[in-house]
Amino acid sequence: CDMCCTSANAVGIVAEHMKGAEEIIFVPDKYLGTYVAGKTGRDFILWQGYCPIHARILPEDVERQKEKHPHAEVLVHPECTPALTAIADKVLSTEGMCRRAAKSSNTEFIIATEVGILRRMAKENPGKTFYPASEQALCPNMKRTTLEKVLWSLQDLKHEIDVPADIMTRARRSIEGMLSCQPQN
Repeated sequence: CDMCCTSANAVGIVAEHMKGAEEIIFVPDKYLGTYVAGKTGRDFILWQGYCPIHARILPEDVERQKEKHPHAEVLVHPECTPALTAIADKVLSTEGMCRRAAKSSNTEFIIATEVGILRRMAKENPGKTFYPASEQALCPNMKRTTLEKVLWSLQDLKHEIDVPADIMTRARRSIEGMLSCQPQN
């Protein structure tokens, strides 16, 4: 069966919805797939794609920040390389990082994901300090989508996509399966 997942629920999707699957082809992110395989004990056929922004964050970046901020908790996104997830205090989705920062008694965090989330984390957690693992973790594609552009698209309906009914039915099952699985972190 085809399933969709997010970094927050990928482990749960594989553990709950793919128990009987003989083979799991995991796309598009090989690092997230590697992380999920390690957590579930399942063998995957991994697509060799990855997020270039997460891959850009290196263990040396975290080590440099850790030298400057030795008491900071290191939160790493599961789409980062295995070398980076191995040195994390916690491996969490972006939303998982936000929840962890809010609940933790720690006041300093090194964040290994796209730097845009740091502003939200600081706003939601006054009195806590957030350091980017790498200033290079800036995604130009994420910056292209703005509320104004979403509004224009909805008002003008310029970017309509027609999906054939048979594909829509199969895709709906995948998406509903994903939405039924609660985030694991």
